[in-house]
Amino acid sequence: MFRILKREMLTPNICKMVVSAPRIAKSALPGQFLIVLAGEKGERIPLTISDYDREAGTVTIVTQLIGASSAAIIAKEEGEFFRDVVGPLGNPSAFVGMSDEQIKGQRYMFIAGGLGTAPVYPQAKWLHDRGVAVDVIIGARTKDLLIYTEELGSACDNLYLCTDDGSVGFHGVGTACLEDLVSKGKEYTQAVAIGPMIMMKFATLTCKRLGIPIDVSLNMLMVDGTGMCGACRVTVAGKTKFACVDGPEFNGYDVDFDEAMRRLGQYRAEEAVEKAKYVK
Repeated sequence: MFRILKREMLTPNICKMVVSAPRIAKSALPGQFLIVLAGEKGERIPLTISDYDREAGTVTIVTQLIGASSAAIIAKEEGEFFRDVVGPLGNPSAFVGMSDEQIKGQRYMFIAGGLGTAPVYPQAKWLHDRGVAVDVIIGARTKDLLIYTEELGSACDNLYLCTDDGSVGFHGVGTACLEDLVSKGKEYTQAVAIGPMIMMKFATLTCKRLGIPIDVSLNMLMVDGTGMCGACRVTVAGKTKFACVDGPEFNGYDVDFDEAMRRLGQYRAEEAVEKAKYVK
């Protein structure tokens, strides 16, 4: 059983939880994910690790209310338990396997959107702690929907906030902010985008135009998390891959985003029906 030590609503529909899981925390790395089972008869939910503390033996997850299963997770209170938490699963971010020599002199740009901002944090922190230059763009529709601003502010060299309505920071989307920064002389050797699928598609197109390599996370496609259900199939460089076992991060240039977006929206109507049963 996995005890919930801290619980915080970051927005009206995004919940942050710190969970006691010493064995998972001991081996977790940036980019990996967990499978969370809220109750005995609940659904297996893949959630990207948003932070881990090896000494405290905790992992942090951030959940957005989408359907019945995410509602069951968010409904849990501090002191309660999850039926099971499995992990870490998936491959770590590519830079984790790089040597000190390879990573030296790199300049990273993270483009984060919505819920995707949370899993950017352990990646940016890992690089920043090793002296790698890291900039972060966080985008949201309005300032009240921005999350992890304080955490990422301490885990990067420069933090840029973007809002569609101009309520704070750059007035516009994250890709426009990136173009603006590059036009003013900023240079990056690698970008990483995590957020809504449409955002990652346009981040990839923008980076390709600017000549910046980019990795993207396809964690939102995952269901079973072990490669057995096949729900997270995606075409990468013309080959069928599974986001859970081959990823969740891939070279953005190689991803068929249109196919991925069709798959992501396949059960939206059913999710809405089940969500209505939980959320009154």
